[in-house]
This record gives sequence, structure tokens and C-alpha cells, in this order.
Amino acid sequence: MRAFRLAYDGRPYSGFQRQPDVPTVEDVLFDALRDLGVLDGAKPSGYAAAGRTDAGVSALAQTVAFEAPEWLTPAALNGDLPGSIRAWASADVPDDFHATLDATRRIYRYHCYAPDCDDERVREALEALAGEHDFHNLTTDTEGTVRELETQYVRDGDFLVLTFAADGFVRHMVRRIVALVQAVGSGASDLDRVERVLGPDPLDGGEGVPTAPATPLVLAAVTYPDLTFDPDPDAVASAREAFGERRVEAQTAARVVDDLWRGVE
Repeated sequence: MRAFRLAYDGRPYSGFQRQPDVPTVEDVLFDALRDLGVLDGAKPSGYAAAGRTDAGVSALAQTVAFEAPEWLTPAALNGDLPGSIRAWASADVPDDFHATLDATRRIYRYHCYAPDCDDERVREALEALAGEHDFHNLTTDTEGTVRELETQYVRDGDFLVLTFAADGFVRHMVRRIVALVQAVGSGASDLDRVERVLGPDPLDGGEGVPTAPATPLVLAAVTYPDLTFDPDPDAVASAREAFGERRVEAQTAARVVDDLWRGVE
């Protein structure tokens, strides 16, 4: 068994997990494994992934594990993957390893455009959300909603980079937390709203928390006890080149839109 770290730009995909009739990261991964002669069924033997990311969400450390031949290095896998998806590290794992169940910590980062947010209000909201709470009002899931959450943020110009860590997250939890923090930080909601959201009672319709956009969210890290991933130098170079090209494309597109914005009077 071998585990692979995958980084991907989630914007072109309808999430990580396979779905009918829409492009997903997992579909592209399985197609690559078929082309390489590693997969001849629905999915590889022993296969599991660290988690599902929603449509548009990107990842730095998505982790997949399956029975792989010795020659299947991250660089070899990249030979049949598009530039939007790159394997960059791997680790040999025991036969009973499970990429989902054996993960003990997951970290997400959200790049929040928030020039008008008050940093002190953001800090207070994040501190109120930290610790063990029942996040039932921030998800559509009905089970596993009690989580112990770590929070932090840094200000980077007009952006707040919000970081959340826990052993796991329920559906839409991170993106709804972001929406709540942004509402408090901007003054649209008071800090007491956090207490109401974390309370035992279901929220009324008008009190519900919306889901923040998906594309600013990144699955930044997944931790497994006693497991060290070895970066593949050729794969790392390939990943930096591929994402470097996409970075230039995104920066160029931003300049074009900025030109339009400045020119319309």
C-alpha cells in the first residue's frame, strides 16, 4: 500500500469525489490510473481518500492510498494527470491503513477578501468559536457535529487568511464559520450571534448562516500519526511549474478585470 499527497486547483472540478456527469478530481485520478495500467475496475484495491472537498475547493495535502506497484511514484503518476492536479509526495503504509479513518488532524485555510472587517472583532469571533462545541447550526449533517476546533488568522492587506484545525469537519462547517466570522467582523452581526449559533436550539430561518464561496478554501494539511511523506523532487518541480503557470494566468486575468474596473466611469 502507498499513500500519495495530491495538490489540486479545485476551480475546474465539481468536488473531489466521483459524481455522474460532472468532472471531479477523483474521476481524473482514476482515469490516469487506468491509462497507467494500475486500475482495471471501479477503484483501486484498498483505496480511500482523506476527505471530500466541495466543488471549487482546492487542496495542498489531499491524501489517497491504495495498492500501488513499486514503480508508481508521484512523478510517474503526474505523467498522466493534468496540470491542475499534481502528486508531490508519497509514503509506504501498512495494508490496514485507511486514509480517511486514520487521519487525526485536518487543517483548512480560507482566503477571505475582507478590507472592511475589523480585526479585533474577527479575533473575538474566532476565539468564541474555538474549543469544543456542537456545530449543528453550521451544517446540514445530523451526526458528528460536536468538534474541537482550533482557529487563527493573519491579516494580509485586504485579505484575512483564516485557519481552522480539527480532527474532522462536517459538511459546509468551515465555509459557514467563515461567513459568520465575516458578518461579525464587518459589523453586520454582533458577537452574541456566535453564542446563539453555538447554542443547543436550532436557528430560525432568518438567523441561519449562509455558506461562504468555495473557491477561496484550501485543504492545507492532513496528519497521520507516525507517518512521514517523502517529497518526490521531480514531482515537486513539476507541481511548482504547473501551479506557477496557473498563478500567472490568474494574475493576468486579475489585471484585465482591474483594467475594466478602472476604465468604466
